[in-house]
Amino acid sequence: KPFECSLCGRRFRVSSSLRRHQSTHKGEKPFRCPDCGRGFKLNTHLAKHRLIHTGDGPRECLQCGKRFSASSLLARHQ
Repeated sequence: KPFECSLCGRRFRVSSSLRRHQSTHKGEKPFRCPDCGRGFKLNTHLAKHRLIHTGDGPRECLQCGKRFSASSLLARHQ
């Protein structure tokens, strides 16, 4: 892995991955949730967060079929 972050030493195979990673050190949160306004450093984190607003998630209650984005939310529901 030839591309190394000068701040933390993490290594990446491609330069674009290093650039994306380096943005996490800046404290910027350019990806905003259009539903609640919460900011995220990475678009992938925003995409995962948005599941809480849609009710679509990978975890399903076996009793009622409702879906949740996080195990903790499913556990609270049960």
